[in-house]
Amino acid sequence: MLHTRSTFTGFLLKTVGLLRNVGIPADRVVNHRPRASVCGSRSDRFDIFYDRISCLPVRFYSSIGAERHAAKTCDVDESRVLEFPGGTVTLTSEMNFMSESTVRIPCYQVLDDNGQPIARSFEQLSKELAVKMYSDMVTLQTMDTIFYEAQRQGRISFYLTSTGEEAITIGSAAALTNDDVIFPQYREPGVLIWRGFTLQEFANQCFGTEADYGKGRQMPIHYGTNKLNYFTVSSPIATQLPHAVGAAYSLKMDDKKACAVTYFGDGGTSEGDFHAALNFAAVMESPVIFICRNNGWAISTPTSEQFRSDGAVVRGIAYGIRSLRVDGNDALAVYHAVKAAREMCINEKRPILVEALTYRVGHHSTSDDSTKYRPSDEIEHWRMNRDPVTRFRKWIEINGWWSDVEEAELRSDVRKQLLDAIQVAEKAKKLPLANLFTDVYDELPSNLREQEESLRQALKKNPQDYPADIPI
Repeated sequence: MLHTRSTFTGFLLKTVGLLRNVGIPADRVVNHRPRASVCGSRSDRFDIFYDRISCLPVRFYSSIGAERHAAKTCDVDESRVLEFPGGTVTLTSEMNFMSESTVRIPCYQVLDDNGQPIARSFEQLSKELAVKMYSDMVTLQTMDTIFYEAQRQGRISFYLTSTGEEAITIGSAAALTNDDVIFPQYREPGVLIWRGFTLQEFANQCFGTEADYGKGRQMPIHYGTNKLNYFTVSSPIATQLPHAVGAAYSLKMDDKKACAVTYFGDGGTSEGDFHAALNFAAVMESPVIFICRNNGWAISTPTSEQFRSDGAVVRGIAYGIRSLRVDGNDALAVYHAVKAAREMCINEKRPILVEALTYRVGHHSTSDDSTKYRPSDEIEHWRMNRDPVTRFRKWIEINGWWSDVEEAELRSDVRKQLLDAIQVAEKAKKLPLANLFTDVYDELPSNLREQEESLRQALKKNPQDYPADIPI
């Protein structure tokens, strides 16, 4: 077999070893058994933990320096190595294809489905932080319900919920700072809620009012705001990933104590932009966190038909990116994972990938009926037994931080605020038609003037097909 110093194999094994540890010192790691050094007497220079990929030992290094020192001190027959660009490769007389692994990478979890901690020790949250996380998850859940109903009533044209995935956006947002730049996909309004985006601002965007920051040009749920470092949602899948890497590299060049964070779904990993972004980030050592919401379905395509590999986490490893798999329905686990990822990302100037396993309980959007391609009992199982909001509520109740009275008051208050925001948005003015063509060119080019004239002619000819509340 290849010697453990082989650049790719050694890095792969070492990275997989980090999946459970997430940079935690050796004396704080739970359920790991120290093993003898694969380099003989070098055990004082790095810690070794055992994981399983082809039943090989895994190294865990306390720092990049320790890793490089260990690589230099391992006993290797230098006459049997190939000095190749990128590092030394051990030569072997055995032909050994690296097999696809049948052992799935474990998933980091702190709370079980009943809100009970399963870890022996973890960083405790303050009551204030925990209650805000829960309140924001309830706010997101309530907002999704009401806006979804508004679309079904014909009051807005489109909507897309985060049902079942609230823990990912709220848990990760709580672990970040407002200086961290967000490049969302479209199921991350929880990050905006955490950063202070008001319910009125959400309503302004969904109803396309004159107060909408996008001036009513985008379809609903395509939020964006400069003041909260949240780039505007873009419909095409995965196009935000290379942008995030470039922004992260800019932060690195300016020596900012911040990182870029980008979210995407499991379907996004099949886009070319995903692969380009990961390779770009790894090679340029950009401080960017890739957060994959693996919710089981890319619209109607299940993950079993999306990829043969073990999710997104192994793809990060393959590109040379430290990666972790986390229970996406466990807000506490997501918080700790992203907090650790951010520290490594900024302090070590490296990219990190976090794959959050969850389930899209709602339909893909209001244009979808997911019961046509997946069983209803599967949806109901996740809704009733693995709901992230319920799980986190149980945990704060166990801590004595929440009560039924507070629950009723919160849900009633959020619902009232949303209904009031919708009434304001429905009565608000819309921007004139001419604004559709502005803010790109200093002087409108001829092709856009022709398009505007064509649109006006269509409006005159078929006025019944267009909204009557938009000034012509």
